[in-house]
Amino acid sequence: MGEVIRFVSKSERERARLIQEARAIYDSIFPPTDPVSEEQHKVTGRAFVGGDRGNLS
Repeated sequence: MGEVIRFVSKSERERARLIQEARAIYDSIFPPTDPVSEEQHKVTGRAFVGGDRGNLS
C-alpha cells in the first residue's frame, strides 16, 4: 500500500527543535538520576522530596 505523508509546517519543526534543545540544556544542568543512587534510596527508605519542614499550618 501507499505511505501516508504528513505535512509539518516550518514553525512546528522549529518548535520541536527548540524543545529538544531546551531538554538538552536542562539535562546538562540537572542530570537525570542514575539507577544506582535511586536503588540506594529504596533500600534505606530515604528519598529527597524537597526537605523536611514539618507541618506549617
